[in-house]
This record gives sequence, C-alpha cells and structure tokens, in this order.
Amino acid sequence: MRDTSRTMSIPHRWARLAAAAAVVACALPAAAQQAAPELPQASPKARVEQQVGLTELAVAYNSPGVKGRAVWGELVPYDELWRTGANAATMLEASRDFTFAGTKVPAGTYALYTIPGKATWTVILNKNPGANGTRGYDEKNDVARVAVTPTTIPARERLAFLFADTTDDATRLDLEWDTLRVSVPVTVDTKAQAMANIDKAVGDAWRPHFASARYLLDSGGNLDQASGYIETSIAIKPTWWNSWVKAQILAKQGKRSEAVVAAEEAQKLGTGDEIFEGFFKAPVAKAIADWKQPS
Repeated sequence: MRDTSRTMSIPHRWARLAAAAAVVACALPAAAQQAAPELPQASPKARVEQQVGLTELAVAYNSPGVKGRAVWGELVPYDELWRTGANAATMLEASRDFTFAGTKVPAGTYALYTIPGKATWTVILNKNPGANGTRGYDEKNDVARVAVTPTTIPARERLAFLFADTTDDATRLDLEWDTLRVSVPVTVDTKAQAMANIDKAVGDAWRPHFASARYLLDSGGNLDQASGYIETSIAIKPTWWNSWVKAQILAKQGKRSEAVVAAEEAQKLGTGDEIFEGFFKAPVAKAIADWKQPS
C-alpha cells in the first residue's frame, strides 16, 4: 500500500493541520481562550471631586504622563484646541449653577477644552460632553471662554486636576502638568442657595401640622388637638388642603356655620388647582350645601 502521507502536498497538509487546531481550540476550556491580560493604561482614568457649600463639583479625565517628552509646544501644540487630557474629552460636572471665572454657567456636565498659548491659555466649557476628544467640537456650544495666564510649578509627571483654596463660596480649579499650572476661579452663591432651602422648608412647615390634624380627624382622635394642629398649619400657610380639613373638624364638632366659612375658604384657595378641581370641588360644594341646612 502506498504511503499517502509522503505524497500529500504541503499546502494540503497545512490546511488539515489548521482545521485540526481549530477543532482543538473549540474544545479548550473557556479559561484557556480568555482575552489579553489587563494591563496599565498609558493615560489612566482619573476623577477629582469637591463640595463647595451646597454644590458638588467634579472633573473626570484621562491622565497622560510626560515620559521624557517635551510637552508644551510639541506634544501639546500651541494655539490648537486640546482635549485637556487624553482619550475622551475632559468633563466638568456641577450639581448647581456656578460662575466660571466670572461667567455664569447653569448646573450640568460640560466638556472642558483648552487652547494652550506661549503666554496665555483659553479655557473653554462646552455643552457637548459626549464629543470624542476634539472631534465633534462646535464653538457654538461653548458656554464659557476665559483667558488664563499659566504659572510655573515644580515638575509633575502626570497631568492632574486639583481643587484648591476651597471655601463655602469658592474654589480654584487647577490643571497641573510638567512644570505648568493653569488656574480658573469657580464661585457659587451658597448663601442664596441656603436661603432658598430655608424658605422652602419653612414654607412647607404647614404640611406636618396638616397631616397630623387630618390623621386625628380620620381616625376618630382628639378633635381639640386636631383643631390646634390645623390652626397652626393655616397660620404658616393657608391652603385649600388645611382649610378643608378645618371645615371637617368644625362640622364634626357641631360648628356647622363655622365649617361653612372654612369650606368656602377652601373653595376660594382651590380654584384652578388640578387636584381640587378634579377630586374635591364637588364634595366640598355638597358639604357646604348640607351644612347650611337646618339641623
């Protein structure tokens, strides 16, 4: 019998070997087919956060290293738009409205770009944080553009963003890399924000007294105590809610004429309110008509 293995063409033998290798690979455990090992990134992700008064600020970026290279004017060209980091565009996040070097900016997430210059930098906030680096950048989406003069610092190997000199109303956003620092002042109106919170909390203080009075009314509790709660609620802020509960308390106490007055006040305060008009207008009107009937 002829030995066919000796006469088989080399290309054909390689094809058979490749097919056999593919079969073996499919039979291998998943662990033997895993992807390449996880390795350090050339420009690792970084994030820095700072609370300023009531405002949360954060910068998310990728941090390249100097690695013995000439950075300014070479690795990062002068007078060209820069993503201010590596990979995706750097992002600045703010939970409340803020002021960026004198420019008022609404709360939100922004791409942070720069145009480095030999003497002066332009720092830019752009409202398209999803841009891929500088691709997709459109100047029409800029919300702030500020000129900054850089300063010299001791050498820093990796690019870093820092918040410095933070108070209740202000901080300083610093970019440091190589031997250069670029700083932008950031301010927030913490006092106005705090006062708005106080006004809201005080304005809503009628609610717990109203809820307590309604619970006593609905559960057959002490009506005198419920009356005290509802009067406190109305003194803080008259609403159709607490006026209507007051009317029901008075009616349950047998004070029908006073209940009518309170219910009519609820009608007046509820005019135009979607909930009152949709669910309470008719029952309140019926109650008033019933209470006006001779007992």
